[in-house]
Amino acid sequence: MKLLVTGGAGFIGSAVVRLAITKGYQVVNVDALTYAACLENLAPVRDHQNYVFEKTDIRDFESLCQVFKTHKPDAVMHLAAETHVDRSIDGPDAFIKTNINGTYNLLEVSRQYWRDCGKPDGFRFHHISTDEVYGSLDETGRFTEETGYAPNSPYAASKAASDHLVRAWGKTYGLPVLITNCSNNYGPYQFPEKLIPVVVLNALAGKPIPVYGDGKNRRDWLHVDDHADALLHVLKNADIGETYNIGGEAEVSNIDLVHMICHTLDRRCPSPRSYAEQIQFVADRPGHDLRYSIDPTKIMHDLGWQTKTTLSEGIAQTVEWYLNNEAWWRPLLERSGVGERLGLFK
Repeated sequence: MKLLVTGGAGFIGSAVVRLAITKGYQVVNVDALTYAACLENLAPVRDHQNYVFEKTDIRDFESLCQVFKTHKPDAVMHLAAETHVDRSIDGPDAFIKTNINGTYNLLEVSRQYWRDCGKPDGFRFHHISTDEVYGSLDETGRFTEETGYAPNSPYAASKAASDHLVRAWGKTYGLPVLITNCSNNYGPYQFPEKLIPVVVLNALAGKPIPVYGDGKNRRDWLHVDDHADALLHVLKNADIGETYNIGGEAEVSNIDLVHMICHTLDRRCPSPRSYAEQIQFVADRPGHDLRYSIDPTKIMHDLGWQTKTTLSEGIAQTVEWYLNNEAWWRPLLERSGVGERLGLFK
């Protein structure tokens, strides 16, 4: 199968590309190389005969048409997106243009391509989304595939809109679509503006470790390699039109997660004082959702998939990866906005 992956130089996209290559797929990586992309994420596969990179922006309809014409994919896995909530608060325009308009372009190009190819039975358009489209949970309950959408940030709203577009193209035009919504991802190659790499790198640099509000916001954490495995599993096995929630069954408060990382660093890279002493509570994010928690029963029951990595194992592996890969993350600290507090609009 020839798989076209959008956003394949990003965190989750590159994990999908690396795994797909090992599983024998031919992969066309379509990425605009915006600030959070990094082609070094593809170093393990970039010289592989089954890997091709196309620097193309999904906001550019004509360029997308040319990519499809040239490579003739059997399936599309759509991961290209602006994803950082704080950046969406400061500058929602990029999120609307990429996540909504870009998804529309990709749907239309895919529909026309699928139609012109005679509507092959095996073609799939797999859209990857987030649990943030569901809004915030109280102290109990979990998100299921039946949970109503209630996005609270510009990022979440833009992803919710893209989910609805994909569903509509499936219902109206018959495009063979799949949608998955995942919980918070973590693991190697995560851009150093997200929580876990921020904690690790600030701790190592002796800087304050920022925790929003009181740190009691809760998230479900999913190792990126488990997520990539789930996505390929859905692509291969799910029925057309299905939606699946993919979670790690590892719910924890932000402050407890930060302490877990600090304790891991204390053991692996001890300093004169515990890294936890660098924790600093800072002004909360506007509209900060209290709790996310995914119920993965459907994907486990219908498709036989389940996560393989426990949170403690995954955090230990992730900390070790950042300790051993300074050559990867050090240049990224110079990119726009990294290390700055974003999302506090005036």
